Amino acid sequence: MRLLLILLSIITLTIFGCRDKTAQKPPLQVDSVPLEEKLLSDTDEETAQSADEESPAAAGVSDIRANSGKVVTGVQVSRSLNELSALLPTLGVSVAEINPVNYQKADAAVLRQMGMEQYLISFIAAERLYRDGSYRDALAEYSSSITLKSDYADALEGRGNVWLKTGETGRAIDDYTRAINLKASRAELYNYRGFAYAGRGETEKAIADFSQALRLKPGYADALANRSRAYYQLGDYGNAIDDCTLLISLEPENFAAWNRRGSSWYAKQDDNRAIADFSKAITIKPDFALALHNRGNAWHSKGDFTKALADLNSAITIDPGFTAAYASRDTVLRLLGSD
Repeated sequence: MRLLLILLSIITLTIFGCRDKTAQKPPLQVDSVPLEEKLLSDTDEETAQSADEESPAAAGVSDIRANSGKVVTGVQVSRSLNELSALLPTLGVSVAEINPVNYQKADAAVLRQMGMEQYLISFIAAERLYRDGSYRDALAEYSSSITLKSDYADALEGRGNVWLKTGETGRAIDDYTRAINLKASRAELYNYRGFAYAGRGETEKAIADFSQALRLKPGYADALANRSRAYYQLGDYGNAIDDCTLLISLEPENFAAWNRRGSSWYAKQDDNRAIADFSKAITIKPDFALALHNRGNAWHSKGDFTKALADLNSAITIDPGFTAAYASRDTVLRLLGSD
């Protein structure tokens, strides 16, 4: 009987010891930036790094233009205006003097005298206004172009981008869908619509669109970045890891991808691989406070509170407003028995 009691005690301590270890696993940082900085998308804008649990944007998401870890604040037109450029020489116009691709030099009056149709003139004006950040005026010009030519996919895409920038995700989805019906082979449209679906929390629809973008354009880094984050949000860490691994093979210096993959490993209870990926992200971007915070929590999970404290202190030094890092550090200090 005594031996039985001893065995029962050992089993009980083992069970509760395992439960305690799991319960004490610190969480990674949840999103602390506006939605538009979370995903990656097609643009050359660069903003603050995405601070979602796994990592900008864009992110779209990036995509960040995902190159080298850049993060975006939303989608942006990425098409060329070859259609318009090719038209000018046939009208006797020197493209060196006036080229609609250069929005700053495009003059509506001159284009009108050249005989260019008004829907194209309105579109050119809308593109310039969009790039200048004049979204309300851009919206009016895109709408004018669409009114004159309802099947003009580029204008629908552009207006969708404006709706997305201004938080009208439902209208953005409507315009992207109309554009897709006209230009189903354009991968970017699926990436943009996926971005909009993600913004509304319709993650499975977002994944479907990102996947279609990748079928049309294999190796599309922006769509990979967006889909990896969507998988992470669904708790599908295996697919998130696969997408991040492919993204890293395309863009080895993409610190956001390393950090996101680290967070996925962490969620799968693989602290060693998580720490390795967080460390790589920090090597690429030494002032990456989020990765330092995440690595600190991974050290905490492994029971190395000294290394955890060092990383959390570094994260706070880099970003004094990082409230989650203070909370994580307070927990570690209590475990170390410090005030």
